[in-house]
Amino acid sequence: MALYSEKVMDHFRNPRNVGVIEDADGVGEVGNAKCGDIMKIYLKIDGGVISDVKFETFGCGSAIASSSMATELIKGKPVEQALELTNKAVAEALDGLPAHKLHCSVLAEEAIKAALKDYYDKNGIEYDAEKFRFADCAHCEK
Repeated sequence: MALYSEKVMDHFRNPRNVGVIEDADGVGEVGNAKCGDIMKIYLKIDGGVISDVKFETFGCGSAIASSSMATELIKGKPVEQALELTNKAVAEALDGLPAHKLHCSVLAEEAIKAALKDYYDKNGIEYDAEKFRFADCAHCEK
């Protein structure tokens, strides 16, 4: 059995939405230099809908694929719906990740939440802080 699914390999070899949005409405950066995976997500939001999303990721193939897939899953979606994206949904959309790479999908979820929190903060929009609580990345603590 292959270590990575065809979808993981496709998003790694041909990542979608790579780049920077200079006038982004929300920017989120998460990760840990010790484990080597750092993700930065840029959001452009128009009328409460994510009209554009870009990412920069420094990390392994699973991190790049997770970032790419996560951006595809939220592009064109209302902000509230994007906030509900889970790492499990990212991994499932990639047809799975090896257990030791699941932290990559967690980072993708957290980067999106960080960018949305930045958007809310910049615009004085109230939010439930519990929705922005991040899980500890046990992999990164080693």
